[in-house]
Amino acid sequence: MKRVEAVISNEKVLELNEALKKAGVGGCTIFESRGRGKGAKPVVESGRGTSRYVSEFSVRANVLTVIEDSQVEKVVNTILATVSTGSAGDGKIFISSVNDAVDIGTKKHGEAAISSG
Repeated sequence: MKRVEAVISNEKVLELNEALKKAGVGGCTIFESRGRGKGAKPVVESGRGTSRYVSEFSVRANVLTVIEDSQVEKVVNTILATVSTGSAGDGKIFISSVNDAVDIGTKKHGEAAISSG
């Protein structure tokens, strides 16, 4: 099993979620995050819009899923096709191995845990 985590622009979350469903990904976890990278930092207006400042962090979304090894290329290609604009700052995809997974409700282990509803 593999854990695929994509750090992407918040604006692309709904589009990526739909694309992952069409690609056959059974589930994913999405959470908002803040981070910094080499790209340009966002300019933020104050509460009343009277002043502007450069934010230290950019707001991003993390989309995380655990899939069977055979699905990795399809999922990565789906993410790239959906969120890539060809610009720096589009995000990153991280892929790591998962030794085991346990479905708490059914107590199934391994790939049976990630494919059960």
